[in-house]
Amino acid sequence: MTENQDGAPAIASLDEETLTQLVATVRRFVRERLVPQEHQVAEDDAIPEDIVEEMRALGLFGLSIPAAYGGVGLSIGEEVLVAFELGQTSPAFRSMVGTNNGIGSQGIVMDGTEEQKRRYLPRLASGELVGAFALTEPESGSDAASLRTSAVRDADGYVLNGTKRYITNAPEAGLFTVMARTNPEDKSARGISAFLVEAGTPGLSLGPNDRKMGQRGAHSCDVVFQDCRVPSSQLLGGQEGQGFKTAMKVLDRGRLHISAVCVGIAERLIRDSLVYAAQRKQFGKPIAEFQLVQAMLADSRAEAYAARCMVIDAAAKRDAGGNVTIEASCCKLFATEMVGRVADRAVQIHGGAGYIADYGIERFYRDVRLFRLYEGTSQIQQLVIARNMLKDLDT
Repeated sequence: MTENQDGAPAIASLDEETLTQLVATVRRFVRERLVPQEHQVAEDDAIPEDIVEEMRALGLFGLSIPAAYGGVGLSIGEEVLVAFELGQTSPAFRSMVGTNNGIGSQGIVMDGTEEQKRRYLPRLASGELVGAFALTEPESGSDAASLRTSAVRDADGYVLNGTKRYITNAPEAGLFTVMARTNPEDKSARGISAFLVEAGTPGLSLGPNDRKMGQRGAHSCDVVFQDCRVPSSQLLGGQEGQGFKTAMKVLDRGRLHISAVCVGIAERLIRDSLVYAAQRKQFGKPIAEFQLVQAMLADSRAEAYAARCMVIDAAAKRDAGGNVTIEASCCKLFATEMVGRVADRAVQIHGGAGYIADYGIERFYRDVRLFRLYEGTSQIQQLVIARNMLKDLDT
């Protein structure tokens, strides 16, 4: 089996008919099952279990996991087409399956041993296990390489100590990919290793759920390791010092996925705004006929289209084996900033109704703010882009 530029097994594309059917099925599921539940999920701060079961049945937990391990085996070019559709509803639904397709599984897909892949990937693909990615700490967010969680080797394996913060899906997770420093003498990224730690392992505990600005129904919390002992077999890939490299590869792919989700949300907001503007009348005619409203609609449509094209282009390049670190960060920077502007215009077009919870526009306005923060802030994306441009100049 061949590998692409990040070391992951190359994934054979679905045939066009099967892919078209999959995208249509997800689109229908979003429209008929998820959109009607949006308000209730926000009110209850929970996704109904019957919806989660339907997600499992549709294979949504294993979209990016290779078919050899029970997943659907989508390439990133195919995955973003599905993400465009999943973005058409509350981000909480996407978050439930997102870690299993991204940061919760891809470290194993890319760098796991064969034993680790066979043990965990089928359970992640089926949704039996929910994965979480434990990188961020109280004192290391954007400066991820400065993390303090330690993994001290002893005769039986490793002993982990430290706290992880804002870990998506931690309250539901059955498996954590944990970044910890195995070489205390090396304060650089080279001293970091990745471990697979199962929920329920003695010494692993969770803090209370975070109370967030938006994305109710998607949960995060602190993950605390206190003399948490894990066997050597749980060292990802069986090698020390590779953890940070794994994390960066995982984030490259994840940034394309998040960018695609942002495009989907923007398209939903544009559609809702257009329908509202065509129906809402002021001064004797629909507000859609006023040029200043038309300008907001047009700007949003143009930006969303640009982001869609960027994501498709970068995904195709990655599937062809290219290095897309710059392109992935460009997509993440532009798409997440874009959806914030689109959400702001949507509130403006709806006027007072956009500020009222009944219409759901204000909920999206709050929900999309997170995209500019996690998996690398907009400012970190700018640094990644510029530094890699300079690196390319030297080669």
